[in-house]
Amino acid sequence: MNKFAPLFVIVAASLWGVDSIVLRPHLYTLPVPLVVFLESLIVAILLMPILFKKFSDLKNLKGMDLLAFGGVALFGGAIGTMAITKALFYVNYVNLSVVVLIQKLQPVFALILASILLKERLPKTFFIWAGIAIVGAFLMTFGMKIPNIDTGDKTFVASLFALLAAFSFGFSTVLSKRALKNVTYELGTYLRFVITTIFMIVIIGATGDISSIGEVTDIQWMIFLIIAFTSGGLAIFLYYYGLKRISASVATIAELSFPLTAILLEYIIHDNILDWVQWIGAILLIYSIIQVSRVNLQK
Repeated sequence: MNKFAPLFVIVAASLWGVDSIVLRPHLYTLPVPLVVFLESLIVAILLMPILFKKFSDLKNLKGMDLLAFGGVALFGGAIGTMAITKALFYVNYVNLSVVVLIQKLQPVFALILASILLKERLPKTFFIWAGIAIVGAFLMTFGMKIPNIDTGDKTFVASLFALLAAFSFGFSTVLSKRALKNVTYELGTYLRFVITTIFMIVIIGATGDISSIGEVTDIQWMIFLIIAFTSGGLAIFLYYYGLKRISASVATIAELSFPLTAILLEYIIHDNILDWVQWIGAILLIYSIIQVSRVNLQK
């Protein structure tokens, strides 16, 4: 395992944190399927040069590779992205606690799926550091408080969408590792977005949300472009570069840098100050991510 590879996943996940707190709130007036379709379409168009450059590599794809990419696009690109976007839209980007908590279940899903589908042998030390990472993420998000989902403001529904997102992203992490087996990370990034776009065309066609494209404002178009060059195309590009060189299990723990970034941005932008328990959680999270990236997993 390349010792620097987890850093690429950490940077990618951090960009997703920026997306959640800084960028995506500007899109809440649009239908969720339309948001996911447009961001996927824009990235797919921008990455067209990769297709021309790597076109000959398409012959390396086997039936199971295409099936894996289809699963990545369906669960990670379409279902997972729509679910987490819907969850955040339900709580108006103010009460992030429940959504972030449910998102912490992603490593649980990914670890189980990785051991079943990828036959990754997980040593005891991995579970120790993975557990500490999840505990640290919980403390960083909530401190010593127990999250309350019975608020009467659709927070419970938001938590269900976040749970769906956690499963979908966890499954996508495992499938991505399989999908990248016979292709480069560049071509893998392109295929992920173009297949997602195809799925989303079907979805917005069925929902009729394509008619809302005229409601996209100039500022929102600019946000879509910023997402494409940061948390969209660039983040997946970095993520696949790292994932190509590490196990799906290590990757899913490194992705916990997403909530770390989100909480820090909440403090910087919205002046939500972390208490001492939350800072302990942040330190535990960072340290455990570093430690888990050193674990040597075997097939």
